[in-house]
Amino acid sequence: MATSAADYLCERLIEWGVGTVYGFPGDGINGVMGALNRCSDRLRFIQTRHEEMASFMACGHAKFTGEVGVCMATSGPGAIHLLNGLYDAKLDHQPVVAIVGQTYVRALGGDFQQEVNLLQLYSDVASAYCQQVNDPSTMRHCVDRALRIAKAERTVTCLVVPADVQAQDAVFQQPKKSHTVHSGTGWWAPRVIPSGEQLRQAADILNAGQKVAILVGAGALHATDEILAVADTLGAGIAKALLGKAAVPDDVPYVTGSIGLLGTKPSWDMMQGADTLLMVGTSFPYSEFLPSEGQAKGIQIDIAPRNLSIRYPMDLALVGDAKDTLAALLPLLRRKDDRSWQEKIQKGVAKWWSLMDDRGTPSDLRGRIRPQGLFASLSRHLPDGAILASDCGSAANWFARQVRIRRGMKASLSGNLATMVPGIPYAIAAKFAYPARVSVAMVGDGAMQMGGMAELLTAAKYYTTWDDPRLVVLVLNNEDLNQVTWEQRAMSGDPRFEGSQAIPYMPFAEYADLIGLKGIKVRTSGEIEAAWVDAFAADRPVVIDAITTPDEPPVPPHVTYEQAKALAESVLKDPADGWRGALEACREVALEYLPTR
Repeated sequence: MATSAADYLCERLIEWGVGTVYGFPGDGINGVMGALNRCSDRLRFIQTRHEEMASFMACGHAKFTGEVGVCMATSGPGAIHLLNGLYDAKLDHQPVVAIVGQTYVRALGGDFQQEVNLLQLYSDVASAYCQQVNDPSTMRHCVDRALRIAKAERTVTCLVVPADVQAQDAVFQQPKKSHTVHSGTGWWAPRVIPSGEQLRQAADILNAGQKVAILVGAGALHATDEILAVADTLGAGIAKALLGKAAVPDDVPYVTGSIGLLGTKPSWDMMQGADTLLMVGTSFPYSEFLPSEGQAKGIQIDIAPRNLSIRYPMDLALVGDAKDTLAALLPLLRRKDDRSWQEKIQKGVAKWWSLMDDRGTPSDLRGRIRPQGLFASLSRHLPDGAILASDCGSAANWFARQVRIRRGMKASLSGNLATMVPGIPYAIAAKFAYPARVSVAMVGDGAMQMGGMAELLTAAKYYTTWDDPRLVVLVLNNEDLNQVTWEQRAMSGDPRFEGSQAIPYMPFAEYADLIGLKGIKVRTSGEIEAAWVDAFAADRPVVIDAITTPDEPPVPPHVTYEQAKALAESVLKDPADGWRGALEACREVALEYLPTR
């Protein structure tokens, strides 16, 4: 029986089905920490190294499970630290609840220690619902609304709980008098599909199209079979926004892979030739990679009305769940007899993967490993059902292009915020959500030094509690903030700025060994295959410390004249490595036009 408001808070979370809370303690939430201890057999508290990592784990938990992720921090600095991960969740439309402490109610307004105006601070990131619990009797409906709104609207909500309120007596049933709120637990997802007339209009447009291109995102992750059936019926190709990389497997011959700067040439070619565009569950922002305005008829399906018709002027924009809407649409579609469009797409996809195989052949450059070989080898060694988390930066380039998703895998990264650091906390959250599955993080040395190294201590603390201890972290150790280096070159025409881009060398494998994990140093391409075999056979989390070259350019699938000119000018200005970068960029582009094996 709950005795304090903090106990009641924890009991209510349990009633909602919450099983894990990620956070870091502090005196502003001492009452909640005591309550968590008392119910630890039913509600697990995962102690991270930093509050930002707690919010990233809550976001990763939501992404990989579809359920609400919960994070917790103390008042003042702890609450501030949560913000980056919470914005990651908000911008990627993930249900996350933040529970933060506050100074005593009686001290508010007195410039007390760690007093921050949290309601104002959180008013943007938790704009859907942000409330302070000033009386134990309000705990019930505040918890209920925070969970329900986060889940129903797939967004971030926040509860601010002052320290003195946490310690007050719990109120189980509010008295029946005016101005009280009597709420209940639970949320039951509705079935959201367009009207029959709207579905018929969509079918008419799709049936009339001769060259249909489909683009799917995170909102279609649960609609794999329906997406493939629609594409097969229409003779279409399927491109994937990076958040939707796991929506359809890459072994389907008409799946063109990722789209955008980190995308594939088949996705680019398909969009340039399409006369009809079907977007499902995605708000992919880079319109320059979609058909030109007026080129294609457009249909969009999204559960969120605010996402409709903002990336391409749609002829029909439908509010609906991806799976249910496509299932209702399928019987109205006519199977196309002419398969020439899809066959053309398949030829482009086959050529692309042949090129990726060539580029993914392990090789070295000036005594360092070209990163493509690492990711191509990883793709071959991935166990069934693996859960993949990429950090932002150059690791995302090779993850997007070289790693082939198979059915049953999960994969994600920070999409719309595109922040550094989530790779490792996402992968750790995946292990708590699915302790019997293998989790893999792909990160750069910049992200590793920024926060990943500290969070490896969390893995070291908890891995013996996982059914399968395998968590593998690949680190691209190139001593360069590599993505920004190439962005400066391609976008601004500037040479590499040593003062901003160079980072100190860190022996990550030795560090892993030091903290009780397994470190594997990979210095040459000849060591890659054995490293993955050893990593996936290990009895504990593993860090693969790969000494990679910073000189391998992540060339976009379609290079504009302006980008090529800026890149050439910038690398040739570099007194040390400019000529090498120019040669490697030319090599990457030339390979696309040479016969592949």
